[in-house]
Amino acid sequence: MNTQQLIEAVAKNQKGLSKAQVKSVISNVLSTVQTAVKKGDDVRLVGFGTFTKGKRKARTGRNPQTGASIKIPATKFPKFRPGAEFKAAVK
Repeated sequence: MNTQQLIEAVAKNQKGLSKAQVKSVISNVLSTVQTAVKKGDDVRLVGFGTFTKGKRKARTGRNPQTGASIKIPATKFPKFRPGAEFKAAVK
């Protein structure tokens, strides 16, 4: 399911909202989640899951073509842990 299909599905289930309104709401929700995780806050949606900011330490790697050692810098990345209800629904 892509974004447009999600918008259509939600608009179909919510009789009083147009596709434009649903698109705006979904866009705002995703933007808010991104902003919060970027700041380092966790976003917990009970029953659905938790969005967090993960961290990887700097490490040494190898270039597979030359075999030379390279330094891989520390990075931050988004993480998602599904909630119990979401896990149960997928099973």
